[in-house]
Amino acid sequence: MFQSAVGWYYGCNANTGILALVIQLTTIDTMTTNLDVRARIVGGLILLLLGLWILHSYLGLLIWAVVLAITTWPVYRRLLSFEQCRANTVWVALALTLLIGVIILAPLGYGLSRLLQEAQSLGQVLIEAQHTGLSPPAWLETLPWVGSWAKDIWMTTVGTPEAANETLRWLGTGATVAYTKELASQILHRFFGFLITLLVLFFIYRHGESLGRQVLASSCKVFGDTGVRYAVHAMAAVRATVNGLVLVGLGEGLLLGVGYAFAGLGHPAMLGALTGVFAMIPFAAKLIFGACALVLVAQDQVTAGSALFVYGVIVILLADNYVRPSLIGNAVKLPFLWTLLGIFGGLENFGLLGLFLGPTLMAVLISIWRDWIADVAKPEPAVLETEGR
Repeated sequence: MFQSAVGWYYGCNANTGILALVIQLTTIDTMTTNLDVRARIVGGLILLLLGLWILHSYLGLLIWAVVLAITTWPVYRRLLSFEQCRANTVWVALALTLLIGVIILAPLGYGLSRLLQEAQSLGQVLIEAQHTGLSPPAWLETLPWVGSWAKDIWMTTVGTPEAANETLRWLGTGATVAYTKELASQILHRFFGFLITLLVLFFIYRHGESLGRQVLASSCKVFGDTGVRYAVHAMAAVRATVNGLVLVGLGEGLLLGVGYAFAGLGHPAMLGALTGVFAMIPFAAKLIFGACALVLVAQDQVTAGSALFVYGVIVILLADNYVRPSLIGNAVKLPFLWTLLGIFGGLENFGLLGLFLGPTLMAVLISIWRDWIADVAKPEPAVLETEGR
């Protein structure tokens, strides 16, 4: 019996030792697994930060391409619905990309060409002013409050041959030449950036469906089913914002173009198109119709100028304060106030890109807030059991 007890004792100790060893090995394996997971997370974050650092100069261009792709994706899908286009997806994507480039570049190119023509005309006028000077126009002195000051500035700048020569000498200094070179460099830089945006847009068209599935799958994995809803809501907000800005801008340009025609201004169609481009930025159209109203007042057409200014203010206030926020907010169920604050806040912090990012972020935040309130309003299970009893 004693030997049996001794055997049992040593057997228990052996089993206990084996169990302890298994627990120790399991603990070591768990720690190793946790270290591997942490190492992968740290390594992934480092690679992500390095990638963002490499691409930080192009992130704005990439976001612009994504915004254009989300906005025009229904048009692309509509084109692919035709049997002839379905077999030539590359050409369809290329054609739509080039069409978007032409739509954006054509007005800018026309405006730049007109600006160069006016600059050449101004140069010819200044050259002639070296010999005879330029007398101020009759309407310049009639400007309210600033008429005499404007006339003095004119006389000291180009009013006499000596003043014109001094002005041309100042324009020919190194600072002016450097500024012109910097302006040309910025134009080339922006043009190159726009080409990159179009290139990215083409590849998004080509691989948009797979990219969309990957984004939705990642959102679902990280945030669950609500993540998919937030991603869809964000895309709807981007599309609604672009539609609201473009449609309202074109509407303002059309209405103010009619006003320019009735006021008797020359080239009302061109002025209306320019106003429509500026009107895509909230309250920026005031620069165009305000300048046109001043020109009419300077030409002794005070009634026409005042009427145009009042008409333009009414159109801008209604469009930017009511129509545009309502059009964007109704599409994504975003309150009027948050839509307006999203537009202005995005424009202030992110520039033109913020016109689209601001309302999009506000739409996602409001969606998260509504989900949070819905979860808070749900009764707890313990409360339900108590009420059932």
